[in-house]
Amino acid sequence: MLDNPIHAGKVRRLYAWPGDRILMVATDAISAYDHVLPTPIPDKGAVLTQLSLWWFDQLADLVPHHVVSTDVPDEVAGRALVVEKLDMVPVECVARGYLTGSGWTEYQRSRSVCGVPLPEGLLDGSKLPEPIFTPAIKAPMGEHDENVDFATIVELHGADLASRLRDATLALYARAAELASTRGIILADTKFEFGLRPDGTLVLADEVLTPDSSRFWDAAAWRPGSSLPSFDKQYVRDWLARDSGWDRVSPPPALPEEIVAATRERYLEAFRRLTGREFGA
Repeated sequence: MLDNPIHAGKVRRLYAWPGDRILMVATDAISAYDHVLPTPIPDKGAVLTQLSLWWFDQLADLVPHHVVSTDVPDEVAGRALVVEKLDMVPVECVARGYLTGSGWTEYQRSRSVCGVPLPEGLLDGSKLPEPIFTPAIKAPMGEHDENVDFATIVELHGADLASRLRDATLALYARAAELASTRGIILADTKFEFGLRPDGTLVLADEVLTPDSSRFWDAAAWRPGSSLPSFDKQYVRDWLARDSGWDRVSPPPALPEEIVAATRERYLEAFRRLTGREFGA
């Protein structure tokens, strides 16, 4: 069995690998509200990995990615990748084409999101006039990433790298949103992570356009200002916030079997609709 990871995140474990590479393993853990929940979602890690691979192929002409090989140990087959070792940029690069989540909360206060002014009259779920770059500074595990404006990223990382992050994020979002729309799915927002090679090349890393890192809505059911049926972990967030009785201070509760099953099906449905094939086929 693999042991002694060099890094253990909420969902992923990283292990040193020959050739100065990294073995990245996606577990079945699920997180919400900055907590790892005690109940895993069966097959989730494999779905995230396989969907990320599919997206890397769709986006490879825009930005190089970190995947080196899918030749991994049998015990993590299907849920692990051999990837480049990069100098990771500690920025959550978020693109939003629709207003919801923390963006909606901020908009109600300031009519802006991360310093980007927006028009009056938008609703939760409204399509934005154009996609926007709304970065966040990565926080330690258990703490919430901090949404910031573009000027803060310039201050932290310089104008050149900040502009490269913004331009790459918006280009990737545009391609992905267009492709998802042909599958009847709205890509409301998503986050990307990038690293740098020694020569300064910007590389797309971590997971890409999965139900963990994105909001996927059913285009046929999209109604701004009303319930927005999704194919992502918002279903778990909603249960925790509305039905579980959790105070967000004590350890999070176990997920009921029906919530686990429904969440798993949403991940599988996202995979099916986006890739056009059954998971595992």
